[in-house]
Amino acid sequence: MKISYIFILIAFGFSSCYYDNAALLYPGSENCTPVTNPTFSADILPLLNTKCNNCHSGASPSGGIKLDTHSEVVKYANNKSLMGSINHASGFSAMPKGGYKMPSCEIQKIQDWITAGTLNN
Repeated sequence: MKISYIFILIAFGFSSCYYDNAALLYPGSENCTPVTNPTFSADILPLLNTKCNNCHSGASPSGGIKLDTHSEVVKYANNKSLMGSINHASGFSAMPKGGYKMPSCEIQKIQDWITAGTLNN
């Protein structure tokens, strides 16, 4: 009888309620500020430099994909692979590889810039 009580207490201990810490689950989300009318130079390139260009710039970019110039970013924005990858959409290589998905407001900045016409501003 005592063993069943102990088992029940252990089971409740593992299934008890807890509060997720968004900053731990989604690093960087606490610094994400929505922007209306994002520009390439002020919003998109700095975001890509922080999140993507450790791997996707320079002489030997990962996967042959460069994201450090407007013309390169537009190429991947137009073929939908940029948004597919950062949204972790089916059929695309989820980016960052092995990392957390970007916070939704950062993804929205990129989508808003694409929707506005991928301007070099």
